[in-house]
Amino acid sequence: MDEKNMDEILKKAQVLIEALPYIQRFNRKIIVVKYGGSAMVDETLKRQVIQDVTLLKLVGFKPIIVHGGGKEISRWVGKSGMEPVFVNGLRKTDEATMEIVEMVLNKVGKSLVSLVQELGVCAVGVSGKDGGMLKVKRKYADGEDIGFVGEITEVNPKVLYDLLEKDFLPIVCPVGMDENFHSYNVNADDAACAIAQAVKAEKLAFLTDIEGVYKNPEDKETLISELSVSEAQALIADGYIGGGMLPKLNNCIDAVVNGVSRVHILDGRIAHCLLLEIFTNRGIGTAILGDKEMRFYHE
Repeated sequence: MDEKNMDEILKKAQVLIEALPYIQRFNRKIIVVKYGGSAMVDETLKRQVIQDVTLLKLVGFKPIIVHGGGKEISRWVGKSGMEPVFVNGLRKTDEATMEIVEMVLNKVGKSLVSLVQELGVCAVGVSGKDGGMLKVKRKYADGEDIGFVGEITEVNPKVLYDLLEKDFLPIVCPVGMDENFHSYNVNADDAACAIAQAVKAEKLAFLTDIEGVYKNPEDKETLISELSVSEAQALIADGYIGGGMLPKLNNCIDAVVNGVSRVHILDGRIAHCLLLEIFTNRGIGTAILGDKEMRFYHE
């Protein structure tokens, strides 16, 4: 064997050795993946994300996928002759739109089930309505009634535990029910956070269209690899965080405060971003962790 081929083989071996402590630490631990953004639209990225999650399952993790579907919902709302309406970033959801939301989210979930099962892992697509998993109340946008948009009041994770125990990979679409058994559209970020807290997940990973948290969004050199909760709160208080990152980072802080060990914000447009973040020393996104948690990344 020539020297070049041997170097390539040794590099592959080094990658596996680098991953070993992470595999040992997180073996049999629950990880929740919030799947959204461009990674849901681009077919190549979609397949790579599913490969990542499937690999996590096969090396001993217990992954749960929570997916959105906003772009696909808007497309079908338009096809139905209606105009998508948003109030403060929340989709106004009347009865007709709710029917479309539920149809599209279930369709997206089952397509992800097919991709997982192509790779030899058994998956089950469930709605937040199944087993009373997501209980909700009506959510208002600055006092305005925006229809069937739900705010989670309680999570019953029994159906998820049952699926994980039977070695299935659960794929959850964010639809909940109120006390009168009406269906509600739930923000997928909120659903992922609430589910991660309920199952005391070791990790919660957000796949987004951003690289992570920057101290200065104009300077790509200021990407922060790790943030403690207190450091994240200080960044918000000092005005460094704004726009769409603000609610996402607040969600991350809430998740960690409520029992999730680590939350990762990842750029889902990067091939195999989950593996790069979870199994390498440096990572590629931003990890938010409790103030007393051990830091992993080293310069």
